[in-house]
Amino acid sequence: MSVPPTVAIGRTDVRVSALGLGTTALANMYEAVDPDAAAATLDAAWDSGIRYFDTAPAYGSGLAEQRLGAWLASRPRDELTLSTKVGNTLVPLTEGEEGPGLFPGALRAKPVPDFSRDAILRSLEQSLERLGTDRVDMVAIHDPDGAASIEPGVDPYARSSFRPAMDECYPALDELRSQGVIGAVGVGMNGWQLLVDFAEAGDFDYFLLAGRHTLLEQEAQQRLFPVCEQRGISLVIGGPYSSGILATGAGPDARYNYAPAPDEVQQRVAAIERVCAKHDVSLRALALRFTVAHPAVAAVIPGARSVAEVEENVALFSREIPDAVWDELVDTGLLRGRPEQNLS
Repeated sequence: MSVPPTVAIGRTDVRVSALGLGTTALANMYEAVDPDAAAATLDAAWDSGIRYFDTAPAYGSGLAEQRLGAWLASRPRDELTLSTKVGNTLVPLTEGEEGPGLFPGALRAKPVPDFSRDAILRSLEQSLERLGTDRVDMVAIHDPDGAASIEPGVDPYARSSFRPAMDECYPALDELRSQGVIGAVGVGMNGWQLLVDFAEAGDFDYFLLAGRHTLLEQEAQQRLFPVCEQRGISLVIGGPYSSGILATGAGPDARYNYAPAPDEVQQRVAAIERVCAKHDVSLRALALRFTVAHPAVAAVIPGARSVAEVEENVALFSREIPDAVWDELVDTGLLRGRPEQNLS
């Protein structure tokens, strides 16, 4: 089984497979992944037809880019689309200093936000070195909200770096795009609110929205998606499983927003699971299919840490969801409305 044909990003010539692969898991997110297992996972993605691979310096402090780069050496570069991010400078750890807790066994560095022109040009050069390539197709400004949106009760603008991102980072990326060095310019973050501001302030080709367009959250579809459609900005959806719970289901070990899932989220997922059980539908298939239902969405990039997870994502991506499931989710208040008909 293979993924569907490629889709254009915005109005550019860059194309992505509608199902891509995010590389946070391959950078030891939550738990270590053996290098050989990481390479086998990438092989499985390629063999399934996935041709879109997303990474970032912040993932394992360069480990994701390093592992992806080692694998890229054996693949035809012109037959895949590669995206990375800028906005984090990797600073070596001092003796005895601990690295980012989400990535055990990460490289000995920590990501420090920096949206200055010099920093993002240096960051991109270092990414190219780790990836072992002379170009990336898509580059996104990474987390200019300081990841505020994943913290309960925190104003999504509380740690905004909108001005330096637009005043220094964006012009540098726009210049590289005009020179043909990169094909598409975007913003990648968890919060949707600031993306509306970016859409109105610059000429962006895509937004990578992680965790905010899922079975558990649909506000972005009401506010951000229409703006993207009007401006020709493609959406790439990350975190379709809400960092865990929509893959595992409710339970004591379930994660939501990279932390233990709170009771209200557990209860909502348990209610969705009951609808799935009634109609003999996989929760993971439902979650994955929902993310690509809207026509503004070009691709979804779930992570995977094993061959089995890649194969399951590919199988789930092509699975049809009965209309009765969507109807019941709407009728019971578990969805705001039926997803757009982009599911065929």
